[in-house]
Amino acid sequence: MARKFLYVIAGIVVLVLAGLIALRIFAEDLTEMAFVPSAAFTPQPPLPEAAYAAPGMWIARPGMSAADPAAWRPPGLREPAGEAGKPLAVAVFFIHPTSHITRDSWNASLDDPVSRQRAALFVKGMASPFNRAAAIWAPRYRQAAVGAFLTDAPEAARALDLAYGDVLEAFDVFIRTVDPRQPIVLAGHSQGAFLLRRLMRDRIAGTPLAARVAAAYVVGWPVSLAHDLPAMGLPACTAPDQAGCVMSWLSVADPAETAMLLKAYARRPGLDGQRLDGTGMGDTAFLCTNPITGARDGRALARDNLGTLVPDVAAESGELVAGAVPAFCGEDHFLHIGPPPDLQLGPYVLPGNNYHLYDIPLFWANLRADFERRVKAWRPSR
Repeated sequence: MARKFLYVIAGIVVLVLAGLIALRIFAEDLTEMAFVPSAAFTPQPPLPEAAYAAPGMWIARPGMSAADPAAWRPPGLREPAGEAGKPLAVAVFFIHPTSHITRDSWNASLDDPVSRQRAALFVKGMASPFNRAAAIWAPRYRQAAVGAFLTDAPEAARALDLAYGDVLEAFDVFIRTVDPRQPIVLAGHSQGAFLLRRLMRDRIAGTPLAARVAAAYVVGWPVSLAHDLPAMGLPACTAPDQAGCVMSWLSVADPAETAMLLKAYARRPGLDGQRLDGTGMGDTAFLCTNPITGARDGRALARDNLGTLVPDVAAESGELVAGAVPAFCGEDHFLHIGPPPDLQLGPYVLPGNNYHLYDIPLFWANLRADFERRVKAWRPSR
């Protein structure tokens, strides 16, 4: 009986090992099967010209009061008192990451309740570091499905073009509405960062608007130093008190497996139209800014982290934990945080120690301080 039991255990171990090997070998194929839409692409017309004049087209915007998810602050957050605690005279344009995780369509409907709820939660956790601003604007848009980043199919590019058209229209309304004497800050994560790169090329580079940008936070999508940054109209941030510059990072813990990430990034050309080879090296090197130091290719100890936002997904809340997560820019251009942190971050760490969904929460308090510094530095520099 004991020998039979050992045979059964041995068989289970062999099956588990075979399964793990299969997952490693076929991980990319299985991921595509799970997320790339199976539906045909449905062409859609541009939104009506006045679409973004409607408050309902925005997840966050001035005048929403308590219903504005970007206005949320973690419990116990200490804010400056008196004059220093007044809102900063700056307007923020924030593009939320992908919340359309389905194979049913290439683009999300603006009325889809699931993607809308997820998008509001993303804005709450990722746009809230900027809410010292007098105004945060975060548009709804017909975002591409997450599977659009996992395939070379022409439908993927068409889905991303549709999403970009909406974001561009929203940005034009934002610019026409905000005070032209004030600076602006641009921010986006993941798909939002992917679209923000393109927006900066088309609306910021070589225009008077470039002088109004206090900072651009292009997070969770690589900014190629050779193929993107020269077309975006602003330099990389190299110092914490520098205004008018670009910050970007992609977070991983060690040991990190980034091959699949790099292949996904290489599917999309740079802003100059050139293809990337996906190595992350040579002329395809991408920008790594350390959000703790505010410097390019920086290194910081955990004690320098002012506060990681540890989410409570069930309660749609979270708490700040200081001194828990270090960060340094590696030779691979990813932002490394060392071994997985001993924090209850929830189930959303992706395979390969990919902390993509936590790019902003890991450094929530430092990003808040960085934003304030760059906005205050903008006025003397202008």
